[in-house]
This record gives sequence, C-alpha cells and structure tokens, in this order.
Amino acid sequence: MNEVELLKLRATDEEDLAVISAILQDSVIAIDEMTFLQKECRFAFVANRFCWEDANRDRPLEGNIIYERVNCGICFDTVTAVRHNGLNQAKKAQIISLLSIAAEEDFIDLAFSAGITVRLQVEKIMCHIQDLDEPWPTQRRPSHPFGDN
Repeated sequence: MNEVELLKLRATDEEDLAVISAILQDSVIAIDEMTFLQKECRFAFVANRFCWEDANRDRPLEGNIIYERVNCGICFDTVTAVRHNGLNQAKKAQIISLLSIAAEEDFIDLAFSAGITVRLQVEKIMCHIQDLDEPWPTQRRPSHPFGDN
C-alpha cells in the first residue's frame, strides 16, 4: 500500500492564493464549520475538498474511474473583519460549495454557491491549508458547464 502524502500549503501573495483557490475549487463546507476568531485575527473552516491534484490519474475500480476527496483545514490570518453577503446564519447546517478565492489590496473574497460571498478584511495575505486525514474514494468528479473541468 502506498503511503498517502497529505497536502500542506501556504499563501502569502495573490499568486499563491490563486493556486490555493484552484485546489479548493468545489470544496463543500457546512456553514457552521466556518468561524471568525476575532482575538486571534483568524478566519478558519474545514472543507471536504476534491483532490484536483490527482484527478487525471487513472484509478479504475470495477470498471469505474475513482477520484478522491479529503477533509482539509483552511486558515486565514491577519483578518480584522468579516462581512458576508447572501449567507443565512439561521441555516447553520446548510452545505455550500467554494467556487473561488480572490484577493484585492486589503481584502480576500470567498465566493460560494447560492450567491454567497464572504469578505475577509486583512492586513496582508496569510493563508494556510492542510489535509486533515486520508482521502476517501468517490466516483463523482465536479463539472462546470462552461469550464474545462
């Protein structure tokens, strides 16, 4: 059996964050898994991410191609404020999909399905992601009607 190499990355500029955005695209998150730790200036959540880095590797199982998902911790530091648009705080168990992460001068926007945006006011870009456990198999690969996935 091959030893699983868990992903661990950090971003300190817009280019790094673009890589993390691509890796986390189509991750699913329960709204109640997101938290702003104001005293620590940290916004964090756990996501169930699709393993895009392995998506083109063939893993046939009984005639089906098998992909992988893994739980991943995501942490943004130097966060001074969090704002959101379209997020219904009463629906704590709602599951949403992360579409993209984009940075501007002093904020980072997290765009989710259902028209939800979370804006992080930041002093600088400081993001860490780390897989939390071993990946598990899935037969479903996310697809986008107008993209190349």
